[in-house]
Amino acid sequence: MRIKATVNHVELDGDYGTVEGVELTCSRCHHSEESFGSGDDSIRRCAALLRENCPRGEKNFYVPDE
Repeated sequence: MRIKATVNHVELDGDYGTVEGVELTCSRCHHSEESFGSGDDSIRRCAALLRENCPRGEKNFYVPDE
């Protein structure tokens, strides 16, 4: 099933201070995942992490709702 997910640009703690990152939040259960970087690759990584770490055990495909 395709699930919309909200993209938020956030500041994350890196090894040498704060860095740009993204947070993707599931529209159904509100679980979120973060990744360093702000590009499409980072958003795709978050979508894959949402699929792997879904608290409901679902194997959804997440699409950014931008």
